[in-house]
Parts: sequence; C-alpha cells; structure tokens
Amino acid sequence: MKVLLIGSGGREHALAWKIAQSPKLTALYAAPGNPGIAEEATIVAIDVDNQQAVVDFCRRTAIDFVIVGPEAPLVAGLADTLRAAGIAVFGPSAAAAQLEGSKGFTKDLCAKYGIPTGAYKRFTEAEAAKAYVREQGAPIVIKADGLAAGKGVTVAMTLDEALAAVDECFAGAFGPAGAEVVVEAYLDGEEASFFCLCDGKNALPLASAQDHKRVGDGDTGPNTGGMGAYSPAPVMTAEMVERTMKEIIEPTMRGMAESGYPFTGVYFAGLMITQNGPELIEYNVRFGDPECQVLMMRMKSDLLPLLYAAATGTLGEMSVDWRDEAALTVVIASRGYPGAYEKNTPITALPGESATTKVFHAGTAMKDDQLVATGGRVLNVTGMGKSVSEAKDAAYAALRGVSWENGFYRHDIGWRAVARETA
Repeated sequence: MKVLLIGSGGREHALAWKIAQSPKLTALYAAPGNPGIAEEATIVAIDVDNQQAVVDFCRRTAIDFVIVGPEAPLVAGLADTLRAAGIAVFGPSAAAAQLEGSKGFTKDLCAKYGIPTGAYKRFTEAEAAKAYVREQGAPIVIKADGLAAGKGVTVAMTLDEALAAVDECFAGAFGPAGAEVVVEAYLDGEEASFFCLCDGKNALPLASAQDHKRVGDGDTGPNTGGMGAYSPAPVMTAEMVERTMKEIIEPTMRGMAESGYPFTGVYFAGLMITQNGPELIEYNVRFGDPECQVLMMRMKSDLLPLLYAAATGTLGEMSVDWRDEAALTVVIASRGYPGAYEKNTPITALPGESATTKVFHAGTAMKDDQLVATGGRVLNVTGMGKSVSEAKDAAYAALRGVSWENGFYRHDIGWRAVARETA
C-alpha cells in the first residue's frame, strides 16, 4: 500500500514511525514532514493547504491511502476533497470535523443526545458573556469556539481572570477562533484522554493517556499544546472505559450519523473523571500530540490496517493489541513558549535510541546541515517501562542526551501516576 501522511509534528513522526513497521506498506510519503519523519518516509514538497495539489500528487504517484495528522486540514475539508477524487483517506469530513472546529457545535450535540458535559452558554458579544460569567461566578471555563492550537481555553479560578479571558478572545488573541466564545461550568476531577477509532457505524476503543497542559512544574503557568503525556492513565479503569464508550462515544457516533455528519477517523475525547463518572470536556478529531507518541509506543498491532478499516467502513472486523508496559513522553520546548520564542536555535546532540526509548521530532528542521529548533514544542523524548515510574526514569535518562541550549522541559511528567504507584 502506498501511503501519504499529512503533517509535520511529533504526532506525525510517531505515526510515520509506526506505519513504517507495517508489512502492508510499500511506500510512505509525507508532507511537509520534518527531519525525524524523513528517517521513515520520503518527504514531498506539496503545499498541504492546496487541496488540489494534494489530489494531483496522489494521482501522479498512485497513492492508495492518505492519513491526515493535524486538525486544520480536516476542518478545511481536505478529507472531502480526497474522497470526491476517489482516494481513501483517514480523517473526518469538514462537517464531522466541527466536533473539534467548533466547541459550540459539540456542546449542542451533547445537549441534544444526553452526553454528560459541563453546563454552558454560547456568546458572540463580550458584554453578554461577561454578564453571564458574573452571574455564574468562578471557577469557570472560557473557550474560544474555533481552532486555537490547544491554547484557546482558560480555566479561570477567579472572576477577574474569567473576564480578562473573555476580553482576550473578543479582542482577537486567537484570531477568527475567538469570534464566538463558549462559557461553561468548571468540572472538578481528574483529566484523561481517551482514543477510539470510528468508521461511522462501528467504534473500536484504543487506549487512554494523560496529558500535562500547563507549561510549568506542578501544573502551573499558562496552558500549552501539551508538555508531556503517559499511557495508560490509571484513572481510566475498565469500568470507566466501559462507561465512556456507552455514555459518550456511542451516543456521539449515533448523533453524528443521525445529524447527517457520519464520523470516520479517531475520536479523541478529553474527559474529566468526576464523582459522577466520565464527563466530556471537548472532542478532538485527530490523534493527540503528545498523546499519540505514547500510544504508538504501546501499540502491538499493525496500525496501518486499523486506520484503513476506519476509512473504509470495515472496523467491525478489527481488534487491537497493546503492550502491558507504560509509556511516557517529555516535551522539550523553546524557551519562551507558549509565548514568543527564538527560532532556528541549534540542537547539537540527540540521545542514541534503545529498545525502550525513542525521540520524536516536532518543531525541527535542517538548516545548513544543522538540526535546528523551529517551533514552540520541539522534541518528544519517550520512554517505556513496566510502570509509569519506570517509563519516566527511562525518558528523563534519555533526555540527558539532548544538547540544546534554548530548550526547557517539565520535570514532573507523570506525577499523578507515580504518586499512585508509590503510595
């Protein structure tokens, strides 16, 4: 099977690394890729925002299957364009991608189909939103409705913080994503990420993970796209997985189909495990980043046929096997992230890989034969072990082999699971 992978981040490097192991693969191409992906795939110079250019490349190269990694091309309708051209593609239609592209759309779907989530209201004007915030009080959650690279959400613990977040959205801090704002109730509990493949009619649960959104140790500072993750998440017990499938995933799948937006691809459910059980914080319509990295390390099954089954309506015939070990990844980011940061700073050394460690590239590039950091989140140093504690030790030991003066990272990834294991 000839495959084209769209994307350039750590998630896509993890997908490329896993897909490259498939005996069903004959050739793997990636656009725009990164130096890590280049070790697994042939990088091709396609403007992925030019959907016709993607179709033309697929026809010219006889691509059998396209896998879309990031959310923006899905929301923009790349999967629709490819399907219309008769090309199999992993990822939802633009209509179904509204699950991530519009938080208000998702909240309305939850309300209609009885999916447990926080109470909410939608606003297109700042004063009305602020009046509602004052009425509800803090803590409260303010979300830019559209795509904001994981940064459009403020969990406001004070009224002033909430009001400032509303102003920030409507002042254009997140561009068009903030033209509408969703204000929702604060959910108390422990967060978890849960992943599930779907072909429109069948759902195949994958695995759980826990992300670390805040930039600083002890979950301090602003939200980021994610500073590290581990899998599995101990809070996602077998009972909680079963409830998540029954109360959240299956009603979503039915609701999307009944609404005329059948969903194919991966459901990434951001959950809060409360006293009442699992409640939905938000949906993403692609693999998480950095959660994908730990999922791919743990997946024993061949990924390629699973993704193809989701794309072609044959997921009911599939199953997936996982390694018993835990995996943990630490994000190394550019100093200043999630604010302004210097670009093109040299990375002079990376650790050698082993059976239990892997470095996934995210915001990297080659410049004059030198590996440089071009993004906010730059490297994902990943380890495996019999426990999360062991996986953490492996990842942080490998991390010491990275030489990059402009990098920083959290020192406490996996702290909840480690605390459970050492209690």
